[in-house]
Amino acid sequence: MVTVDDVHSLAVEKGWWDVERSFGDVISNIHAEISEAWEDYRNGKDVNLIYYEDDKPCGIPIELADAVIRIMDLCGKYEIDLFKCIEIKHNYNKKRSYRHGNKVA
Repeated sequence: MVTVDDVHSLAVEKGWWDVERSFGDVISNIHAEISEAWEDYRNGKDVNLIYYEDDKPCGIPIELADAVIRIMDLCGKYEIDLFKCIEIKHNYNKKRSYRHGNKVA
């Protein structure tokens, strides 16, 4: 299993932190990955399809993975214990009412 430290160390090794980037810049890049998944969906790509352009993996699952990787990198940079936070939030969500807040989706 890939860890936050693995992801962040690779990002540092590959030069993504050679120049300090703002929190907002990194969040924008996470948003961009989600937008790329949305664009693939809008273009009729199946949500489970992984395809390759040359040797580069592409598709909605890969764009979602890219978003998670960028989140893990950000958490590594700021020393956020992502999986502890996920556990905290998941345990809180267990206590919430069915479709809490009358949200539609």
